[in-house]
Amino acid sequence: MTAVNPHYLKLQGSYLFSTIAKKVAAYKEAHPQTQVISLGIGDVSQPLVPAVVEALQQAGREMGQAETFRGYGPEQGYEFLRKTVLQGDYLSRGLALSADEIFISDGAKSDVANFQELFSSSARVALQDPVYPVYLDTNVMAGRTDVYKNGRYGGIIYLPCTEENNFLPQLPREHADIIYLCSPNNPTGAALTKTELKKWVDYALEHHSIILYDSAYEAYITQAGVPHSIYEVPGAEKVAVEFRSFSKTAGFTGTRCAYTVVPKGVMLTTPDDGKVSLHSLWLRRQTTKFNGVPYIVQRAAEAVYSPQGRAQTRAVIGMYQQNAAVILSALKEAGLTAFGGQNAPYIWLKTPQGVDSWSFFDKLLVEAQVVGTPGVGFGACGEGYFRLTAFNTPQLTAQAARRVADLTF
Repeated sequence: MTAVNPHYLKLQGSYLFSTIAKKVAAYKEAHPQTQVISLGIGDVSQPLVPAVVEALQQAGREMGQAETFRGYGPEQGYEFLRKTVLQGDYLSRGLALSADEIFISDGAKSDVANFQELFSSSARVALQDPVYPVYLDTNVMAGRTDVYKNGRYGGIIYLPCTEENNFLPQLPREHADIIYLCSPNNPTGAALTKTELKKWVDYALEHHSIILYDSAYEAYITQAGVPHSIYEVPGAEKVAVEFRSFSKTAGFTGTRCAYTVVPKGVMLTTPDDGKVSLHSLWLRRQTTKFNGVPYIVQRAAEAVYSPQGRAQTRAVIGMYQQNAAVILSALKEAGLTAFGGQNAPYIWLKTPQGVDSWSFFDKLLVEAQVVGTPGVGFGACGEGYFRLTAFNTPQLTAQAARRVADLTF
């Protein structure tokens, strides 16, 4: 009988959001007449904007004509989209990158999960706690951790993000080879300022570390001094990889498109103490394991950067930001302490004293028919906290907020 990869056996139960889905499904089955409103998983509610739909339709027509039909595209993405991304997100901000350092993909989650393949199995990993589960779980699968004990995996450098430090990670006292940073953060909504981010870049330069920087919520930044890209910090082009997504920016959760920036100056050490370009390794990985994003989807992503696309997507983001304000107001009315919502579509609330994260989940589901995400599902430091998202419709968000405000805590 073939042996299992033993590292998969270290994983704790099912994926967080699968557990939530099962609980919600069971409740709905027992209460079929009850309307349950989800402020839980970070899926969007608004349709693709008209500029994107028009581009999809036009590209679809092209695929139906022999003269303009396209088969396999380049694994790293069509040049038209890479150049558009470069201009729209980097050159326009005075950041010197090149189009061939941008890799189009089917999702930031996929890229973040897959990128760790390029590193040694003995590499020391540092990540925030609480944290998006994919960062941790994929390193467990790769064998970079010891067993799970007392809520944490041995071998991981945890960076506690607590109310005392404004939910911002502090530099580790030990050496880390790989550092995962998410800013604005999922789940806490906290964002690193340029001054704070510079500390991490300086640490990586000194320790020859690699920063994997998840910037999926960049479009929600409203606070001055919060960088939209890690490459706004000098030196980051030598130590950082940046992940971006069209999912929350333009509603592509069902369309699937993202991109990863891998500067050519980021280097890794070889077993014989030589150096190899991380860019060349990622290109090799993608051309081997990935067949690229569909042409019609890439044309749709290109349309996000048109004047009409920018205005339309900005309006949708503004609506989600207003939802966040409604949720925050309701939580304050209910006497609950909450954070986030300013630079991110996530609200991170503190559960009442003596109520753990999963008990709070059950209370909201049973008494208010509102679904959120238990903070402990993101790590030990998430215990006693709870995440709500602003991605539902304004009508259902207001209704859910009213239900929560009417609860007795």
